Amino acid sequence: MNYNQILKKGENFLKKNKIKNSYLDVELILSKVLNRNREEILLNTHNKISNKDIIKFKNYLLRRYQKEPMAYILGYKHFWKHKFLTNKFVLIPRPDTELIIEETLRYLSTDKSKKILDVGTGSGCIVVSLLKERPKCVATAIDISKKALNVAKINAKLHQLENKINFINIDIDKYKSCNYDLIISNPPYISSIELNRLDDDIKFHEPIEALSGGSDGLRDLRKIIYKSKKLLKINGKLILEIGYRQKIRCIKMLTENGFYINKTSKDLSGNDRCIVSTKLQS
Repeated sequence: MNYNQILKKGENFLKKNKIKNSYLDVELILSKVLNRNREEILLNTHNKISNKDIIKFKNYLLRRYQKEPMAYILGYKHFWKHKFLTNKFVLIPRPDTELIIEETLRYLSTDKSKKILDVGTGSGCIVVSLLKERPKCVATAIDISKKALNVAKINAKLHQLENKINFINIDIDKYKSCNYDLIISNPPYISSIELNRLDDDIKFHEPIEALSGGSDGLRDLRKIIYKSKKLLKINGKLILEIGYRQKIRCIKMLTENGFYINKTSKDLSGNDRCIVSTKLQS
């Protein structure tokens, strides 16, 4: 069997289970199996594929057929300007979350050393991306999942930042270190009802604790806002990713806890997705 034949067979197989972008997915899977880039494969479609590689290809294809996300099958995902290791213990980095990076960089000048806290770091994609852009800063990244922290540590090492980020397995509730210039977080913010409506790729494969924000979706946002009041310096910034219907309630919680709202930003679909705020008082 040659590359062209196996790509066609793979595409037809995925289409049976209504997998979107099925042809792109099979190209990426073949690329992984052969350890060649897609361009090479497309320029050599008549090359034969070995039986050993056919078996590997079919195994990966079956995982995708069962709606496992490509980021877990490939083992990585691109975010901001970099590549991050991903597996089933971490939320898959998404383009909308790059808003946190964009907004944060406006408040972090390149020549200053600032102290950053990343709450619920997951793969570490946010904090690593920030420190790549602002190498004078130092950070602490916390997460309740030890397995997620292990992934974040590997990503920090891959980007030569293991000495700039302190990783701690702890819930924000119990965290006491303070005097941060900046707190960033992409917390779980999906409500119980919305959780059931998610695509199978997300609902059955991504870690539930990184998605579920309790009955109203605000459980973790509440905790982070309340705790940030104690952990931030006066005039320190709190930058949060939020659910698209949570802007009004989050602004209310922030103002009640002594924060000034600098701005809210919309994601690629035009939904409210990020809030930038400043701590005004102790």
